[in-house]
Amino acid sequence: MLELLPPPPVDPLWDLTAEFGADPRPERLNLVLGVYRDHTGVTPVMTAVRDAEIRLAERSASKEYRGLSGNTAFNRAMLSTVLGDGASAARATAVQTVAGTGALRLLADLVRQTRPGTTVWISDPAYVNHRPILEAAGLTVRTYRWTDPDGMLADLRGARRDDVVLVQGCCHNPTGVDPSREAWEALAELAVRGGWVPFVDLAYHGLGDGLEADLWATRMLAERVPEMLVAVSCSKNFGLYADRTGCAIVLGGSGAALRHVETALQNAARTLYSMPPEHGAAIVATILEDDGLRAAWRAELDAMRSRIAANRAALVDRLAALGCGDAAAPLARQKGMFAGLPLTPEQMRVLRRDHAIYGTASGRVNIAGLPADRVDCLAHGIAAVLEPVAV
Repeated sequence: MLELLPPPPVDPLWDLTAEFGADPRPERLNLVLGVYRDHTGVTPVMTAVRDAEIRLAERSASKEYRGLSGNTAFNRAMLSTVLGDGASAARATAVQTVAGTGALRLLADLVRQTRPGTTVWISDPAYVNHRPILEAAGLTVRTYRWTDPDGMLADLRGARRDDVVLVQGCCHNPTGVDPSREAWEALAELAVRGGWVPFVDLAYHGLGDGLEADLWATRMLAERVPEMLVAVSCSKNFGLYADRTGCAIVLGGSGAALRHVETALQNAARTLYSMPPEHGAAIVATILEDDGLRAAWRAELDAMRSRIAANRAALVDRLAALGCGDAAAPLARQKGMFAGLPLTPEQMRVLRRDHAIYGTASGRVNIAGLPADRVDCLAHGIAAVLEPVAV
């Protein structure tokens, strides 16, 4: 049987990570995976997370199955955090998932169950795993322009009624470019007029302009459209990467419209992984239900955001000083964990080969994983690729 297995495609991010691991150069710099690291290059456990874990350990709660929807306290906290306490949350339901990836897949399965012939539109460029997840669920995928607001709206005028449009709610991966508030409002108006369903991927909220500002577009869409899907990840803003903690949220026109949604999501989860892991969800619920822990988490999240912004500003300044102002200017307008460098796949290969700096072929680098003392190294590598004479 196994000899009949055709060569499968290799995941590009993990392939680059493996190449980095095999690189013997001590100065090598890994900016591939979307992981926050502090100024020393370490991915820390947030103090609020550690304190919540201590409380959970002291309780010594049972590890009995939670059920197909996961931790219900976590689900309530996610609805409140993402949608606020207004009318939108009253017409929404949520189930815990295996991180944001699991939420994307469960919601894709829900789309296939309700409308098997649906087309899902994704941004161009897109997060590397969006298309594989959607196509694995049996959905047709089309693309729309992301970094050109007028082009985005022009492309999405071609979306049919009941199509689904996948958008990243903030801190776009891989470009770091987000629409203006005016563009978001035009997108909402187009969704209502065109009758298509927004599908919001929330993985980086809190790391762009702050938690409330980063959630503005999602909440605005929820107020204006009759139906919406939201995939939420707690990997980045709680630092729970390995605990695989996420949530799938569905908004309907009314509470009655959601009558079968939770069961459908549960059934999809049952065939994929049965029940999600408890530990990360219990941590998040403990933090968000306690005023002191919640305030501590928000302060830590703000500090992470400030460090990312400082990294970006330092890189922009250093590139400008090296004579690469044209390349630096777009970086200054980007947000979140990633910077989209104006480099071709071949230039990214040269950056990796000649300077031991690892980013993706699309030009994405993890600005949140850049140690403070390596900004100059990254700037010189980029400048050498763009303007060899300037260096």
